[in-house]
Amino acid sequence: MAIDTELRQEGLVDSPFGKLHKLYKGLRSLPWIWVSILLVVLVIPAVFAPFIAPHDPYEGDILERLAPPVWDEEGSWDHILGTDRLGRDLLSRLIYGSRIALFVSMTALLVSATVGTTLGLLSGWYGGWVDHLIQRVVDIKSSIPVILLALIFVSIFGPSIFIAISIIAIFLWNRYTRLIRAETLALRNMDFIARARVSGASTTRILIKHILPNVANTLIVLATLEVGTVIILESTLSFLGVGIPRPIPSWGVMVSDGRNYLAVAWWIAIIPGLGIFLTVLSLNLFGDWLRDHLDPKLRQIRR
Repeated sequence: MAIDTELRQEGLVDSPFGKLHKLYKGLRSLPWIWVSILLVVLVIPAVFAPFIAPHDPYEGDILERLAPPVWDEEGSWDHILGTDRLGRDLLSRLIYGSRIALFVSMTALLVSATVGTTLGLLSGWYGGWVDHLIQRVVDIKSSIPVILLALIFVSIFGPSIFIAISIIAIFLWNRYTRLIRAETLALRNMDFIARARVSGASTTRILIKHILPNVANTLIVLATLEVGTVIILESTLSFLGVGIPRPIPSWGVMVSDGRNYLAVAWWIAIIPGLGIFLTVLSLNLFGDWLRDHLDPKLRQIRR
């Protein structure tokens, strides 16, 4: 709303920026498009990977290395999206890569949301030294770069899926803590909380039965928006060699494998990069739409 008003005041409604803003608003208002993209690119391939992948993602044929996609003159339907430097089918690795992306993102978000929400509830409810202690831990964690944290973990334990999930969970939990703390501070002095106290409800019951349901919408929206962040972070770590180890078909690993072949086999890096782009864009736009429909204040503004 504010951006629309500014564009009208400055006469930029018909400018390229104004047209892009209109396009963005139009796309964001059609969540079924982004849900469909997510189902096609991420969810369905991840769930049914063994049934829809045409080849084994780990096995390659050196005679078929760097085969182009099917739309190229030298391409074939046996490898629809071509092959990589070891002759492995790119479509099969892309499909199995969606399974890695979904598993890592869901697991990391579950861990970080659980830890962050618990600490946020405790921090906002008790206040005092508990709040100060938790917030200082949050500040210390926020000052540590994720890449440095990843290098430390990998140098000690070596790269693995478990280490990648742990790094991402450690990186994200503080966002939930700060947001849920703010929500809890606003809720703990409301009348329905006071009535619960008078009725003899314990602190645990109040937090679980009264406060947690009232912050559920915020948690859902934040988690939806964070899935894209997790996928980018996992791909970045894998690209740098401190995330998912080879030969596991991660999208970040695939982009890393293809960066030295951009001049002769662009599809090795570009196609998985396009998968990352479409997935993250769909998640962000769907998260924006979800936030607009779950937040009562935004619903009132829209009306």
